[in-house]
Amino acid sequence: MTASQKPSLASLRRELRAAADPARARFLMTSFFPTGKGSYAEGDVFLGIDVPVSRAIARRYRALGIADIHRMLASRHHEERFIGLLLLVDRYAGGAPGERARVAAFYLANAERANNWDLVDTSAYHILGRHLLETGASTAVLDRLAGSKNLWRRRIAIVSTYAFIRAGKLAPTFRIADVLLADPHDLIHKASGWMLREAGKRDMQALVRWLKPRYRRMPRTMLRYAIERFPEEERKRYLAGTV
Repeated sequence: MTASQKPSLASLRRELRAAADPARARFLMTSFFPTGKGSYAEGDVFLGIDVPVSRAIARRYRALGIADIHRMLASRHHEERFIGLLLLVDRYAGGAPGERARVAAFYLANAERANNWDLVDTSAYHILGRHLLETGASTAVLDRLAGSKNLWRRRIAIVSTYAFIRAGKLAPTFRIADVLLADPHDLIHKASGWMLREAGKRDMQALVRWLKPRYRRMPRTMLRYAIERFPEEERKRYLAGTV
């Protein structure tokens, strides 16, 4: 896109095609993101574009409207959905209160299109988490998401709590991690453990109080992530079940 051209979805898609790298796409679809039958990213299609390049393209298309973002989220190409979510994050950050409410509602309505872990992690706490925190709205929506059959809605629930962690408010993280304690999916174990670890950076004793009655029944991955910053001997006792 030249300086004289008006941003359009068609020109953005031309830039994506020009930046595509088939060899990198094959690597992403076979080695980095499992896209085979039965995998969490089954059917996802990659163009093979580096994240910094995608972010640079997003910056040039900040003027795209919500209808174009909706079309991007419907794309089969991972990078196009990624850029669509970046534009939505930018739209939320730069919006007046009414616009922010509309963006948060739009995000929730299209949550299944953030259908890979990087797409969730790029958007959830920047939009939904921030909206709940800044407006003081009920966080019950996170409980509903955490109870969803959809993997990505459940990951959105826990990752959204990062906005609260950054503000020093840890209760939503501990509550949603409790809801997800028996979740069957490794991507939820990792996300929950990650958020618990981040909560511990703010208040280690609060994390310890949460862990002690639960750590023996936590999924191993969730526990490992949560205690990653603990002293080595303490980590060993948690993993051995002897705390």
